[in-house]
Amino acid sequence: MFNSVSGYAATNSRVRVMYSTLLSEPEYDRLYESPDLDSLVVSLKQTAYAPYLERIKDTDINARRVAFHLRERLAETYLSLIHTAPEHARSLLAQRYRYFEVDNLKAVLRGIVTGASWDRVRFVLFPYGPSTVLPAQEMLEAGGVTAAIELLRNTPYYETLSYALKRFSAEQNIFPLEVALDLSYWRALWKEMNRLSGDDRAHALRIIGSLVDMNNLMWAIRYRVYHHLSEEEVINYTLSFGYHSKDEDVRAIAAGADIAQVLKRVYPNLPDIDSLLQDAHTGLPKLEVELQRQVVEKCQNAFVGNPFQIGIPLAYLMLNELEIQDLVVLLEAKSTRVPFADFREYLVMGAPVKA
Repeated sequence: MFNSVSGYAATNSRVRVMYSTLLSEPEYDRLYESPDLDSLVVSLKQTAYAPYLERIKDTDINARRVAFHLRERLAETYLSLIHTAPEHARSLLAQRYRYFEVDNLKAVLRGIVTGASWDRVRFVLFPYGPSTVLPAQEMLEAGGVTAAIELLRNTPYYETLSYALKRFSAEQNIFPLEVALDLSYWRALWKEMNRLSGDDRAHALRIIGSLVDMNNLMWAIRYRVYHHLSEEEVINYTLSFGYHSKDEDVRAIAAGADIAQVLKRVYPNLPDIDSLLQDAHTGLPKLEVELQRQVVEKCQNAFVGNPFQIGIPLAYLMLNELEIQDLVVLLEAKSTRVPFADFREYLVMGAPVKA
């Protein structure tokens, strides 16, 4: 117990300060009321994101550039908490952070396939920092997907991508590469979580497990509804483990079972599932928001009880990530002058109630 308390003391005090800087309801209200992108940025400069937004020249303000600098705060927070966490907890936090490097890798691969320039891709990428193993610009300019993957030798991604390259070459579709990266990432994260013990593992399971449940079920549903994959393909492209969800839940979705009934078993308190999925094509984005709100609840609950465990930094990082996700929705909406009523239901953290 002493080792746990002393090991987490610095991390816990730092997270508590950061937690207090998450956007408040009045701050959200001011952001919602901003009439355009410029006024939204002015309002954001009155929040904890101010130092990052001051890095943007007035002539460079656009939704993509602003989002890039908002994410710089999350990147710096991850690196700070990884550094201060007890040694036994660092590998899980580092693997969780690697999620953004995987996203960057997928974005680079998409850029190669679509012929995008480096200037077009660079501000779409998460500002991962010097610890990244991706030579992103060199990959983009390598002349093709196969050549780009060759640049990843001696990285954690080369074997995974090489294995999936045969199907990519046959289909000329990066979908198998993206799926392979996702599955490899979440298996590695689950493995790191299971190396923990005691309170650390229990609290990590509530958050990591909730993310696995959400992602795995949404993958299975999308594969069936949007991509019309076969039962075997859905099973092959999903994970066989979870927290509240079980392998049989994914297999049931793959086999054509009623999606709402499966979700009710996993999420008994999720409201209006039947009405949400009356039209699955339009309902899935709203379903994902509802599942993300379930994750938010788990993260907020992590701050109750024993503070000396890994759930505290994991929860804060997830809340900050979802806050930035909301802000990106706002940036895109304000830059195109979309009415508040049209995007409010896609916000996770703010829980807006105003019409």
